Order: sequence, then structure tokens, then C-alpha cells
Amino acid sequence: MHHETPGLSKGEESRPIPQEAFDWYDEYAHGLIDRRTFMTRLAGLGALGFSMSVLTGSLLPDYAKAEQVSFNDPDLKATYAKYPSPKGHGECRGYLVTPAALEGKAPTVLVVHENRGLNPYIKDVARRLAKAGFIAFAPDALYPLGGYPGNDDDGRAMQRSMDRAKLEEDFIAAARFIKGHEASTGKLGAVGFCFGGYVVNMLAASIPDELDAGVPYYGSPAAEALRSSVRGPLMLHFGSLDERVNATWPDYEKTLKANDAEYVAYFYEGANHGFHNDSTSRYAPADAELSWSRTIEFFTRNLSV
Repeated sequence: MHHETPGLSKGEESRPIPQEAFDWYDEYAHGLIDRRTFMTRLAGLGALGFSMSVLTGSLLPDYAKAEQVSFNDPDLKATYAKYPSPKGHGECRGYLVTPAALEGKAPTVLVVHENRGLNPYIKDVARRLAKAGFIAFAPDALYPLGGYPGNDDDGRAMQRSMDRAKLEEDFIAAARFIKGHEASTGKLGAVGFCFGGYVVNMLAASIPDELDAGVPYYGSPAAEALRSSVRGPLMLHFGSLDERVNATWPDYEKTLKANDAEYVAYFYEGANHGFHNDSTSRYAPADAELSWSRTIEFFTRNLSV
């Protein structure tokens, strides 16, 4: 898989960034190695002719690239809404986006961020859903600590410091909040990425009667004790190069089959973990577009009244 990176020298331009660099970024992004180790490993690629500025510019997010739908798009109404989470952190907040021309009611979709808070990419995903006619709600797990801090490193550290069980309760509360919105049809979908993919699987296990459709992107399954409750429908997206998450799939699929759950799983050949995220060079445009069109069709079909 070739990763084109703007601003390379002619020598760098002719060579794809080595796959191990993407694997190291995945380890770093998920707390398996620290920043110093990540940077030391990248520096080792200097012998292959890659400069640090090129490598970090390619691998670390550039959220200017992630705005597919403008934050002031006239077709949308975007605001923030607080909601109660009595079993979690008490009071939470999320980004709420509705179609501006909405008359009557619409199905709702919860959008769950990665392990670093409500960054610009996830807010854009919420706007994309609202453009497709859904009421989208993207909670910020970091709100109790002041909210997404503006950069992923600090956001990741903040989220890691929080009580995991309370975080999960915050997302269950968010799902119920948006499902019960005054403009909701009562149909609830959820889409999440990485940690958010895990959360969608957790919701499918924890509130199976309340979640009408779930789409985890490269997410690990819920705790084993909960999995027997999953009934779907689920649409699961995986990158074929994402060995860490993909290793969890065979056992999860066995459980889904044993549950007679409704599900479909797609593996995108040559795609990395994070392939839908258009702010880094892990982004695979064709796979992201195909997976997203499948997701919108899945929600449209399963959330219609």
C-alpha cells in the first residue's frame, strides 16, 4: 500500500513510508509505547532517507484536512448540549448537529470519538451524518476535565486518566439522551472509531434493546461477560493491516454466530487502523468512501420507522 505525502523531496517522493512506521504510530496512539520511543523508532528510518519532519508530518494528525462539511454549512444547525450521566461523571456535553430544514422528526446517531476526546475529525463525521438527514450527537468524554484540549497528545493523556467504567456510563447516558431527543423518531444508531468502535460494541452488549443499529470501525468487542447479549444489527469495518484489533475478531464472531446476531463485517485490503480518518496518512480514501456509503445505507435501512 503506497502512502502519498505532499512536500517530499524527489527521493522521498518515490518511496512509500514503510509499514512499520504506521504500526509504531498505532502503538503510540494506543499507549503501548511512549512518545520518546515512537520518535526514537522514527529517527531510525533516517538511514533510509526519510527526514523526521516528513515522517511526523505524515503520521501525526492535520485536522485542517478533516473538514469535509463546513462547521457553518447553511444546511445544518450545530450546537452543544449538556446531558446528565448519574452513573458516570454527573454532567456531560456533546456536539449536536441537526438538519436545518428538519420538519417533524428524524432518526438519531451517536458518534463516538477515539481515545483522545472530541477532535475536529469526529465533529466533521457528525456533520456528515446530519447532511444525510440524521440527528447526530458526538459526546466529548473529556468534558468533565474541561473538554478536548486542542491537541491529541494531551487529549489522550486526559482520557487515559479517567475512570473507564464511568466513561462507559457517560456514553450509555449519551445514547439514551439523543434517542429521547424531542425531534427523535425513537430510532438510535451509533458509529464509533477505535475506542469509539469498542464503545459501539459495548452499547450493543449493554443496551441491546435500545440500540437499533451499530457501526464499529476497527473496534474491539465488549467484555466477554457481556457479549452474549449482543443481537445487532451490526456493521463492522476493519483494516486488513490492523493486526491488534483484527486478532479480537474470530472469538467475537463466534459469539455473534452463537447469539444468532445480525451482523456483517468488512475487511479493507491494505488498509491500516484509522483508515477512515482523513487527518493522517493512514487515510485510505477509496476504502473510507466505500465504508461510509455502506454505513449510511445501513443506518437508513435500520433506522427507518
